[in-house]
Amino acid sequence: MGERSGAPDAPPLVLVTDTDSQLLDPRRAYHVGRDPTSEIVLDDPRVSWHHAVLHTTADHWQLEDVGSTNGTFADSRRIRSEEVGPGTRLRFGDAADGPSATFAGLPAAAPAERPSLVAPGVSGTFRRPSAILRLPGRTVRIGRAPDNELVLEDLVVSRHHAELRTLPDGGHEIVDLGSHNGTYLNGRPVQRAPIGPADIVGIGHFALCLSGDELVEYTDTGEVSLNVQGLVVRVGSERRVLLDDVSFPLAEKALLAVAGPSGAGKSTLLNALTGLRPADEGTVLYDGRDLYRDYAELRRRIGLVPQDDILHTQLTVRRALSYAAELRFPGDTAKEEREARVSEVIHELGLDARADLVISSLSGGQRKRVSVALELLTKPSLLFLDEPTSGLDPGMERSVMQMLRSLADDGRTVVVVTHSVLSLDVCDRLLVLAPGGRTAYYGPPDEALPFFGFTEWPQAFEAFENEDHAAWQRRFRESPQYERYVAAGALPPARPVPVAGPGAAEAADSIGPEQPQGWFPQLGTLIRRYTAVLAADRLFLTVMIALPFLIGVMCRAMAGSRLSSDNALNCLLTLCIGGLLTGSANAVREIVKERPIYQRERVVGLSRSAYLVSKVVVLGTITVGQAAVLTVVGLAGVDLSPTLATGVAVHSGVLLPPLAELIIAVALLSFSAMMLGLLVSALVRKEEATMPLLVLLSVVQIVFSGAMLKLHDVPGLEQFSWLVPSRWGLSAMARTVDLHTVLPTAITADPMFRQDRTGWLLSLALLVALAVVLAVAVLALLRRQEPAIMRK
Repeated sequence: MGERSGAPDAPPLVLVTDTDSQLLDPRRAYHVGRDPTSEIVLDDPRVSWHHAVLHTTADHWQLEDVGSTNGTFADSRRIRSEEVGPGTRLRFGDAADGPSATFAGLPAAAPAERPSLVAPGVSGTFRRPSAILRLPGRTVRIGRAPDNELVLEDLVVSRHHAELRTLPDGGHEIVDLGSHNGTYLNGRPVQRAPIGPADIVGIGHFALCLSGDELVEYTDTGEVSLNVQGLVVRVGSERRVLLDDVSFPLAEKALLAVAGPSGAGKSTLLNALTGLRPADEGTVLYDGRDLYRDYAELRRRIGLVPQDDILHTQLTVRRALSYAAELRFPGDTAKEEREARVSEVIHELGLDARADLVISSLSGGQRKRVSVALELLTKPSLLFLDEPTSGLDPGMERSVMQMLRSLADDGRTVVVVTHSVLSLDVCDRLLVLAPGGRTAYYGPPDEALPFFGFTEWPQAFEAFENEDHAAWQRRFRESPQYERYVAAGALPPARPVPVAGPGAAEAADSIGPEQPQGWFPQLGTLIRRYTAVLAADRLFLTVMIALPFLIGVMCRAMAGSRLSSDNALNCLLTLCIGGLLTGSANAVREIVKERPIYQRERVVGLSRSAYLVSKVVVLGTITVGQAAVLTVVGLAGVDLSPTLATGVAVHSGVLLPPLAELIIAVALLSFSAMMLGLLVSALVRKEEATMPLLVLLSVVQIVFSGAMLKLHDVPGLEQFSWLVPSRWGLSAMARTVDLHTVLPTAITADPMFRQDRTGWLLSLALLVALAVVLAVAVLALLRRQEPAIMRK
């Protein structure tokens, strides 16, 4: 049954019968009849057991009656052989009311510049249409709202998402209506583009195809296959191989465990399968579609739970998921719709009793469930987990694996990377990698140890270290398990599988994520979430409130009742140090501690600039407030007109009252120091590295502020000091009190301390300029931290 047909270049067709519909692959022949093993089963007594054969001839489809008793009919006439195509309608067994079959067109495999289905014959999504809409000859509006001509019930679809417009020449174009998650043509995000019968329009979990005067809808229900073909990953100038020709098929609704000793390439494989780091060679087929080429669209259907927490643990379960839903769902999604979905995933994962608990108070297994719940919000078809049982006791580990088993049974394909072998029995397939990223085994878990010839897993892993790694790969390639579970299940491509080498990676890089269209709604959500996270951190709140008061009190003790030549420099330097410490301390941990969260949210559409701006707005507000408190506590009520040694008072203030000018100077200095702290946080890879750098930068800032070291007319040092925010902050404060006149020493003789309106404004302007430059540098570092395929 289903043998190869003779004309693979004929167009594919959609066959719609009274009870079913399916995609017809032009490379295959289809038997029609009552025989349950037929590809097209018509359960009607008037239909013969073997009634007809449908196949391709030359460049078209042909149906041939194979001597049926009651005949096959087209337009009420009995036929022996009939050419069929889009619009053809046949009846079997009776010309009037026999079982019918209607044919419609379907996109053929698109040319190379239009990536589409690689293996359409094995695609679960395109196996049968979920709806067929006859085009009215005018604009068809598509979206989630019930007033659309085509309603797509999916929360990731905007209420009015796109329009299919009929052009004057009879063609069609797809137009995005400013949707939140984008409209895709053959895997690429588009705003407006012409479409034809060889194109696939992707909206949310739906694929739309033109077929004559009909629009055929297909739904990705989650029951998708994963086919991995010849993945090779190389790194470094020496092109060291981390993954060596890994291939395996994974059926829909299956749970796959990836195991192996340390250094076997498990995380490398996970990055290749999710598209975060595309393989240098080979292909990953998501339900028959090339994941690397269609990554911009398909990335939203992939859930990834990394080993680190991807939620703010200071928030409650429900609140954290609610913020995530705001970021992932369109802005026109009603709050009730989002909350209903949040409650649904909470219930699905058995978290009802813990929904209002702070995440940090949960056990390790429950926290992992919350991370999984986050990914399930958008109903991904593929779910990947990296070491979800790491650090859990055996009972909790078993619970997590049973949860993954139930998720697969509910209609998802689940891949879990694990170092534990205690719960492999709940998995459908096991992939064991030997060091060097070589496949040592793929198949049912219960056959693995007998294949290796051991009774315990530690013995097998020890053998990997003691024997030639390539020998394990060769042994598996020559085994019956390879023929049974890999070769027999491999999906034959419709055309030669493209190599996802450096050129392909560059093409994917050029795609990147589409620019999020809801930038301001994203910013609003990020600000509210970040404020809630900081408000829940009691230690941060305590330090934030106490620090400016403590430093302010020290400054006040130095100042006494008025500034003078004896205390002016020390008071200003204390304000300078206070501004530097409050600003940089606020920000130095705030990016590095959220790196796993940022990386995951970036993949699903988070705007890089919105993320940074949310940090700047929240931390900037806090920092400026602290600077104002610091300055007011330190100098309020103090006579800010310093007196010379002769007793003559010096006029203070350039444009404003002196206290206001000092508040502005300290605030801008603190803000610049905060941006420097964010730069450090984006630069380091571990939180532990932030404090040493904070101390080093603080010392550098104090030394090069100009209060401790002569900088004027010192080549090299003077130019370097221009890049240090404290130099301009202290300069602005010194100009306010005319420190150059008050304290005529070698240091204060610096012209940058002389009272001057232009110089004061220039100092403030350069603090702002330094903050902007630092913000651009932070954006660049954030980009560097992202997967290469996401950069743009």
